[in-house]
Amino acid sequence: LRLYNTAQREKIKFEPLDPEGKKVKFYSCGPTVYDFAHIGNFRAFLTYDLIKRWLLYLGYDVDHVCNLTDIDDKILQRMKRDDISLKDLTNKYSDLFFQDLASLNVIPATRYPKATDHIDEIVAMIQTLIEKDKAYRVGDSVYFRTSAFESYGCLSGMNLEGNVEGQGEGGNKFLGEKQDSKDFVLWKAYKPEDGDVVWNTAIGNGRPGWHIECSAMAQKYLGDTLDLHAGGVDLVFPHHENEKAQTEAATDKKFCNCWLHNGFV
Repeated sequence: LRLYNTAQREKIKFEPLDPEGKKVKFYSCGPTVYDFAHIGNFRAFLTYDLIKRWLLYLGYDVDHVCNLTDIDDKILQRMKRDDISLKDLTNKYSDLFFQDLASLNVIPATRYPKATDHIDEIVAMIQTLIEKDKAYRVGDSVYFRTSAFESYGCLSGMNLEGNVEGQGEGGNKFLGEKQDSKDFVLWKAYKPEDGDVVWNTAIGNGRPGWHIECSAMAQKYLGDTLDLHAGGVDLVFPHHENEKAQTEAATDKKFCNCWLHNGFV
């Protein structure tokens, strides 16, 4: 079996980490459950299903984790628009997502962990990054320090050499309270417009950023290094680039052996 690995820009022979060569640790990015999933989303989920079916056919035992993003800016906006609670909104669209998967005959993942059920794991990983000086606080927010991760940009193929802060067309508009415009948020400080959606934690009162949930849940259920990590091509940057950076900065280990990305419909 040969798979195209985004990180290497070439097809590689698939060789699982399991010493006996039987188990495969597979993580795929799931939906943000604030609306119906569309045909482009399911093109992705069918791709992962095809890969998993082939692995199963070859005799592998596939441990597949697919996350559900049940807290982010879009969800908060939809809660306000529809006057609905976080749990009622995300449960509604999670259920509809599973119904659609069943109608497409997709083999269910081993687990579908939710971000809001893993706040402790998220906070623990952020604390590790702060202790290692890979992240910094600004009030109750926490940002990842991209300059502390030498290979930042390698997954997506970005060459950041020679970049000068504030010299682009947008000036400093992306800098805000960050030390570098490339830094990204791990934990978002609470704002009044967030309503009653807030977690009071050791790192501050607020909610997790988008990227950190996948790192924390992948580590909890699959360990420090994955065999396969899949997502749409639109996730290569920033989501997977940031996910790779923060996970490897926290663990000092390679996060994934093969990155798989599907194209659009």
